[in-house]
Amino acid sequence: MSIIVVGLNHQCAPLPLLEQVAVRGDEFDKALDGLRQCDNVGEVVVLSTCHRTEVYAVAERFHGAYDDIRSFFADRAEVGAAELNDRLYVHYDDDAVRHLLRLASGLESAVLGETEILGQVKQSWETARIAGAAGSTLNLLFRHATETGKRARFETGISRNITSVSHAAVAMASDRLGSLVERSVLVVGAGDMAAGMLESLADAGPSDIVVANRTESRAAALAERADGRAIALADLADQIRVVDVLLTGTGASSIILDHTDLAGAISDRNGRPLIIVDVAVPRDVDPALGLLPGVTLLDMDDLSEFAQRGRDERTREIAAVEEIVDAEAARFSDVRSAREVAPLIAALHADAEAVRQAELIRSSRHLTDLTEAQQQAVDDLTRRIVAKLLFRPTVAVKADAGTPKGDRLADSVRDLFDL
Repeated sequence: MSIIVVGLNHQCAPLPLLEQVAVRGDEFDKALDGLRQCDNVGEVVVLSTCHRTEVYAVAERFHGAYDDIRSFFADRAEVGAAELNDRLYVHYDDDAVRHLLRLASGLESAVLGETEILGQVKQSWETARIAGAAGSTLNLLFRHATETGKRARFETGISRNITSVSHAAVAMASDRLGSLVERSVLVVGAGDMAAGMLESLADAGPSDIVVANRTESRAAALAERADGRAIALADLADQIRVVDVLLTGTGASSIILDHTDLAGAISDRNGRPLIIVDVAVPRDVDPALGLLPGVTLLDMDDLSEFAQRGRDERTREIAAVEEIVDAEAARFSDVRSAREVAPLIAALHADAEAVRQAELIRSSRHLTDLTEAQQQAVDDLTRRIVAKLLFRPTVAVKADAGTPKGDRLADSVRDLFDL
């Protein structure tokens, strides 16, 4: 069986397509269940972030699993499966492992080294584990990936300076205005992305911070941490009339800031500049709002371009992170290989022990005159003989596990001992 990852990200797919295939909130359980029903897919984890949606699976048959997963993406995008052939990327076995380790380490992010991806990897794994979709192989892989991501950030400077999408969103707004000092900022949402934006705003110096959310109590709790104030989402239009910046990155499945609802409020600004930064996927803001006078609407495509300009210092850390990824990929391969041959070795030793016990029983009538100590000595002697005979084949199968030679040795052991 192979580990396979199939996905779409910001490098190979336009934002509208990423929006269509994104998996949000309670959709995960349905997505996981649907993929597990496929004939060629065993274990599965779905990872969906602002920049990517990926399916990790243990494949019974590689090509069959790829077709199953491609159909999953096609159904979400409402297109024919063949239309995604030039968009989807696929990795399997060692390349799939390296891809996830690089992802967890921040090397695949639009904001190089960003820290949010590590939490998203862990959350996707936890969701699949609770749903019973991740088994021993993917549990091992994702545990290894989170350890690798932590090591990369601890041992290198890959996450120095701008370290998250939320941080980059605030920095991009500040860059457009020259500074956020004495500016009024409205943050929409009360989840992790909004919390990250508020943390970044603490150092940006705005004069007024407002948090809007459907649940006003959640907005109030978040605003309190930033010395801001909270409003209900229903009061958003009034606030739009006076703020300088609107930041949004909710987990909503569709647009929550509509042109029809807000056009009047923006018109009342009389052309005064308004910066809107929407880092949600799917987008929170109706693109038509960006066409109104005075409005500058920035989304994930703009953020990727902005982040690219600030990556030089962290780029120097890539080689060090790649070394960590290489070492951890090799360690994962060793652990996985050892686990794969463990049942064979256990079966070999169990079979030998059964033969030893059967022979002792058969010879027991000749051993009746032995004392209890002598019988124990015979038992110990036969046990040591079996252990010594199995020592070399056990070591050889373990040492070469995961290699073509190891596969041949394992097959030979199965044939010779009828396992």
